[in-house]
Amino acid sequence: MERTKEISHFFYSQYFAEGLMITLGCIIPLLVCMYLGYVNEGTLISFGALLIGLSDTPGAPSHRRLGMLSTIGLGILTYLIIVSINFSVPLTTIAIAVLSFFFAMFAVFNARAATVGAMCTLLMLFNVQHAVTDGNVWLHLLFVIIGGLWYMAISMWTLKIRPYRIAQQELSESIRDVADYIRLKANFYDPNVDIDTNYLKLIEKQVEVNKHQESVRDTLFQSKRSIKDTTKIGRYLTLVFSDIVDLFEQSLTTQYDYNAIKSAYGQYGVLMPFKHTILKVTNELDNIAYAINANKLPKPTYTFENDMDRLRESVEKLDKQGINTIPLKKVIINIRSIIKYLENIYSYNSTNVGPNIPKEEIDSASQFITRDQIDWKKFRSNLSLQSSAFRHALRMAIVLSGTYLTLNLINFSPNGIYWTLLTIMVILKPGFGSTQERNAQRLIGTLIGGIIGAAVIFTIDDVTIRFIFLIFFFLSGYSLFRLNYIVAVMFITPYILIMLSFHGMDTLEMVTERVIDTFLGGLIAFVSSYVIFPNWESIQFRDNMRNLLIANYNYLAQAIRILAGEQLTITAYKLSRKEVYIASANMGSTFQRMLTEPKWRQKYTKEVNRFVILDHILSSHAANLLVQVHHADISSYSREHVRLLKKALSDLHKAVALLSPPDEEKEFDPDEDFPNLKVVTDEDEDGKLITEQLQFLSKISGDLHKVAQQLMTRMAEVEHKETADLVNG
Repeated sequence: MERTKEISHFFYSQYFAEGLMITLGCIIPLLVCMYLGYVNEGTLISFGALLIGLSDTPGAPSHRRLGMLSTIGLGILTYLIIVSINFSVPLTTIAIAVLSFFFAMFAVFNARAATVGAMCTLLMLFNVQHAVTDGNVWLHLLFVIIGGLWYMAISMWTLKIRPYRIAQQELSESIRDVADYIRLKANFYDPNVDIDTNYLKLIEKQVEVNKHQESVRDTLFQSKRSIKDTTKIGRYLTLVFSDIVDLFEQSLTTQYDYNAIKSAYGQYGVLMPFKHTILKVTNELDNIAYAINANKLPKPTYTFENDMDRLRESVEKLDKQGINTIPLKKVIINIRSIIKYLENIYSYNSTNVGPNIPKEEIDSASQFITRDQIDWKKFRSNLSLQSSAFRHALRMAIVLSGTYLTLNLINFSPNGIYWTLLTIMVILKPGFGSTQERNAQRLIGTLIGGIIGAAVIFTIDDVTIRFIFLIFFFLSGYSLFRLNYIVAVMFITPYILIMLSFHGMDTLEMVTERVIDTFLGGLIAFVSSYVIFPNWESIQFRDNMRNLLIANYNYLAQAIRILAGEQLTITAYKLSRKEVYIASANMGSTFQRMLTEPKWRQKYTKEVNRFVILDHILSSHAANLLVQVHHADISSYSREHVRLLKKALSDLHKAVALLSPPDEEKEFDPDEDFPNLKVVTDEDEDGKLITEQLQFLSKISGDLHKVAQQLMTRMAEVEHKETADLVNG
């Protein structure tokens, strides 16, 4: 049953929808032109549709339209430049260097701009050989433009008739990521799971959660239409998303010293029932995600009353034995809070779309969108070797132009030049680890796909059946392109081979050439990422660490402002929470890339690993504290609590100062206005719990400060050793 759900979920997903749209955009013109006897023209139209289709990444309709129009406009300019000089190898070499550098620098704007640049680079590489465009270049360009406009018409028409479909699909993926995150948290209650290893998995998953939540925000909140829509679907999706974000925060607050919990309760056998109950919660989240993706109202599959009763009974038994069960009781409260969010979502239906969204949230919705505008000042400010985007663009320009020139000088085959350059463009990434991973995926996918394609061509003579396979491979490849790159290449490779076989090319020779070209391009990309302006995360992580500490400082400092009597809006609270999520995701991505670099570059992974885990614990406890402060009576807090908060913030500030470079222009201003609360000599039970929580927060902040000190000491030692080796060497 679960496998059937997974399969149906994929067919409802945005990945399959994208693949289907690209397939229709490319195959229909090809079929029509083949029927009319214009195969070459159909191929050019199909190529134009493919270029624009690949640039049509998920997001707000206005952004998608602008991205596709930009690809068409810049593509026309690129085509005219390259076809006017591709008769000359020296001129083409210069053009490749200049254009590939320019388009690679688009990454400084945003991900959509980077995709537009990549498609223009692909169009350039497709036309570097004079033989390709020898003839009526204007007619070739016209067919490519027709293909692009054809795909754009399909995309815009789809968005018009189903304006909320993409938001549904993105929201569904976001909910599944949250379910996976909570599933990993459930593992902390399993005595057999290694806690540090599970933390790293948790942080990696948080990166994915943040990515999809940002995508949902971009799709839903680009205008107020979503939350004012008279059809109610926009408001429904917004309310569900709001509940999911709050549910995710609630899951963050279930953060404890899991080693201590294992030691205290593991012997009594009460922890595994907690894990099983939490796993049931994740199954409910999956159920909600499946329903939203299928455009249905979700219906509950579990009732949690019996599970919660069993958890309470097991804790009461420990109480009777005189064992302190406060941590377990807090876990139960958090599970119940998460279940409450699930019940809220299930309560929304066609007649009840939930409560009206507060006016404040409607007015502030746009503040939650990350606005990456095309700012040419940003482009100019990145024209420095200090910028990873600039180094990547230089590397791309040098490698593509150098490879083109070298292969022409040794009379390499024209098709081989194109495929080698294409492989380099696809594989070469800003970071070494990303390039290495993509290299392996491309090579393995090409090898397996080449075998599959050859098998189809050698065993099936019927043209119609071959064409059916071609459509299947094309649809599968581009449906999996963003989901699983290696499998996508496995399908795209046989599609290309079958397509070329229709032009009468030798299959075995084609397979051999594609594998050789892929291996050659991969080898060049790998070596160049190692020696040409390499971008090592192991020497660039300080900024991300500093930004994460600042985000957590600002988040935790809200507790001080609330205790001082300041009325903080829900918008301000959620914005600071969002900044923590983004900074955590950036730091998590940086650490993941550090682990893929060569061992000799991994000088600080131990300290950074410790930092990432400690900061995740800090973020979780800060979220827990802020939830309590928002809902608690201020009279429950005392001067001692403020002192502990002040110490925690002070340690974070010291860590920020340690990680700040000497020439840092943007100074960080810490809070200095702390409330003067009453002195309490005899704390009640609530006061003691607050004190324990703040003591733990203070300890974690102090540990982060110590890790920052150890890291800076270690960096100084490494720098001193490298300087000494250079002098002696």
